[in-house]
This record gives sequence, C-alpha cells and structure tokens, in this order.
Amino acid sequence: MNKITKTIVSLLVITLILGIAFYPKVKKTFFAQKKEEGKEKGKGGPGGGKGGKTTVVVTVIKTTRLDDMINSTGSILPNEEVEIRSEIAGRINQLNIKEGDVVQKGTVLLHINDDDLQARLKKLGYNKKLAEDNEARQKVLLQKEAISQREYDIAVNSVNTISADIEDLKAQILKTTIRAPFSGTIGFRYVSMGSYISPTTKIATLTNTNPAKIEFSIPAKYASQIRKGNTIEFETENETKTYTGKVYAIDPKIDPLTRTLQIRALSPNPGGVLVPGAFAKVNLILKTKGSAILVPTEAVIPESKGSKVFIVKNGKAVSTKVELGTRGEKTVEILSGLSIGDTLITNGIIQVKPDGEVDIKEVVQ
Repeated sequence: MNKITKTIVSLLVITLILGIAFYPKVKKTFFAQKKEEGKEKGKGGPGGGKGGKTTVVVTVIKTTRLDDMINSTGSILPNEEVEIRSEIAGRINQLNIKEGDVVQKGTVLLHINDDDLQARLKKLGYNKKLAEDNEARQKVLLQKEAISQREYDIAVNSVNTISADIEDLKAQILKTTIRAPFSGTIGFRYVSMGSYISPTTKIATLTNTNPAKIEFSIPAKYASQIRKGNTIEFETENETKTYTGKVYAIDPKIDPLTRTLQIRALSPNPGGVLVPGAFAKVNLILKTKGSAILVPTEAVIPESKGSKVFIVKNGKAVSTKVELGTRGEKTVEILSGLSIGDTLITNGIIQVKPDGEVDIKEVVQ
C-alpha cells in the first residue's frame, strides 16, 4: 500500500469516528428545529396545534315534544269497498254506472230485465184472487156443515201458498234493481248495456275512502301497551305531510309466524289524498312524555363512566357530562347536563380539544 492510499484511509477512519461521536447532538438539534418550524406553520390554522381554532357546526338547545312511540310500516286501506255483482241472472236494460262518479247510498246503478218475473207475478195475482174466492165459499159451507174442516183447511192453505209465492217473486224482482250499498266512488266498469250477467259476473267496484284505514303491525312484546284510541302519526311515500289517526281495532291474537300484532287505525280523508294501497310509515304513540331536550346522537361521546358532549362557552369547547334517556332513530334524550340556550357542538367533534378555541361555521336549527 503506497503512502497516498494510507492517507485517504486514515482520513476516512477519522471522519467516521467523529461522525459517530457527534451524531446524537446533531440529530437532537436538527429535529428540534423541524419541530419549531412545524409549530410556526400550524399556528392559527383550523384544527392546528395549541392556540389554533377548530371549525365546528353547532345547535342551540331547546325543548322538543317527546313521545314514547313504536316505528312501523303499513298500508292505506279504504273505509269500505265492494265488488258489485247481481244476485240473479239476466240481461241489463238500464245502466247508470259511470267510472269515477261519486254516488250516494241507495242510488240505482243498474236494472235487469224483469218482464218474465212481472208476468209471473200477474199470474199469481189472478190465482190468489181465485183461491180467496174459493176460501170464502168454503167458509160459508163449513158454517152450514156442508163440508168438512179438512176441505176448508185445504182452501185456506191454497191462499197462503199463493201468497208466499207472490212474496218470493217480489223479492226476486227487487233483486233486478241493484243499488249502491253505501256512498262512494265507482271504479272501473266491466259490463255494458245489454250484457247478460250472472251472480259470478263482476260489474264494477265501489269504494269509500273517508275515513281511510291504516293497517300495520307491531312486535308482540308491545301487545299489552296498546289500547283503542292510541294516536298514530304517519307519512305516505308520495307525501311529506304528517297525518294523524286513532287506533280503532286490535287483532285479538298474535301471528305465530311473524310474532307481530295487527292493528288498524282511522284517519280523516275528506279530500281523498290518502289513496288505498299506498305505503305508510307509521309512528304509534304509546305515551306522551311532554317537553324534553333532544340532541343528535352523533353529538354524544360515550365514555367508560357515562357520556359527554361539547358545548361552546366564550369561544371555547367545554366538555360536559350528560345523563341519557330515551333513544330515538336519530336523537337521544338528555336528562341532565344541558340547559336551554346552551350551544352544542354537533359536527367537528373529533378535532375538538377540551378548552380549545373553536370557530362556529354554521348554526343548525
């Protein structure tokens, strides 16, 4: 090894020894500078380090009506609905059915040709007159003991039999006229003038939708809490308006397959807005608790010994322990820990630090 090579190797070894000896001090100084730069860079920014403001969304606490309720789904049913059919066969000679018309109870909807029945009724009328005359003569003869009691009884029976036949025929004639059994709206018509119909022929439908019925089911465990007169609130799939109704009928048994209890309620429907067959989202109110403080569930932070929320005081986030009550689909009742008028943080909670400064981006009502 020549002299130049020895010199280079010696310098490299000295440099390596010096680097190992001074590396810890250099490292500590370098990272301390980086940390200070990071602090200066983040100072004052949203969600930054100490002294920085966190952007949040808040709501002002107020009281809300709280009801103990069950959520369910159901269907809108008509108050009354019937398929119009004839009790006897015949040909239609009068038709007063117009699709979509509103008719009153007792309105004549159609008439079946009854000429043959009227002729038979006329014939029975003549026979009855003859039988009555014969009975009168037999009665005179019986009083004179010219005939037996049996002969007179036969004459009386003939009068009574013909009278019964006349009543039966009159009942058949009444069936040739079909009237509306209740007030309602005529649906689609399936016959025309001159059609020959029988008891199996569907003529039309008649529907009454005021009030409307709402049918739904609830879990069996609530069966003992349901009473006639309970209030329901519901919405339909095509309406954002909330409607109300009253429970009027409860199925006396629980469905063994679904373990649910069927319930029906009535709701006023003078304008016909509630259409039979529509889907309904139902809230059955078991008990009204009155006013309460309700907050969004996402605003509550669970802890090992309870729950807490953050409220804004003097521009800072203050942690507050709360006691929870009834839970809803999107809200939870606060029994203690919050007061009316408090400013509750509902969004941005993850970045919030206790006593950290906050910047209110939005106030949600």
